[in-house]
Amino acid sequence: MTDVVSERRGEVAWIRLNRADRMNAYDQAMADELIHAIRDAADAGVIVITGTDKAFCAGGFLANLQDPDPAELRGMFYNSLRFTDEIRNSPLPVIAAVNGAAAGGGNELVVACDLAIASDRATFGQTGPKVGSAPVLGGTNLLAAQIGEKRAKEVSFLCRRYDAATAAEWGWVNEVVPHDELEDAVTRWADDLLANSPRYLEIAKVSSNLWWNASRDNMLQGLGMLVQAIGSDDMVEGASAFMQKRRPQWPGREPKGSSS
Repeated sequence: MTDVVSERRGEVAWIRLNRADRMNAYDQAMADELIHAIRDAADAGVIVITGTDKAFCAGGFLANLQDPDPAELRGMFYNSLRFTDEIRNSPLPVIAAVNGAAAGGGNELVVACDLAIASDRATFGQTGPKVGSAPVLGGTNLLAAQIGEKRAKEVSFLCRRYDAATAAEWGWVNEVVPHDELEDAVTRWADDLLANSPRYLEIAKVSSNLWWNASRDNMLQGLGMLVQAIGSDDMVEGASAFMQKRRPQWPGREPKGSSS
């Protein structure tokens, strides 16, 4: 099975995350495939990233965190930054066609894309502190430029889920459409982009990367902290609790309802 499927529709390159069995969560190898797919689309006019089945992307594959291999996990963390760099450094407009749940690193993928069109079935949110991680590649920094600092902190600290209508109201996405009309709506946006000068679209994109560029050093610092925390009790417990569908018992914090 190919983890990332690429398809050309005229001048539009559709890149589809293709691991429905794990809600399109990515590991290091899948992140590599996404990087290559974006690079291979350099001769298109517009890039669209979407997901297979009911999810857009559930972020990094959490099974990797239960018994982490430090080298593998370090590679996945830094590949996450590399594929978002590919999106931002591509001369082409990149549209997220959010067909379902965008959680954790999947939400940060939406944040990294230039534009985002969402199905009315889509949901958004971060998972980091709830599962033994932190959203340092967009959730704690660039998202604040898109929806405001207080709201971004709410998203990254509390790990709640937000519907598509809320995402549109906050400026998280550009448009929400009925689920069955998502690909048609994205195609219309792509056609509007293709009617404009590719040279000046690139200039506009490079100039609009102001907040991404300002956030990138912070992202690298955050990645460094995540790497140092690989194998920590909090990481293992958070990932284990998520995979086992139970409430985490954080080290040093008494279980809810206990008394001394």
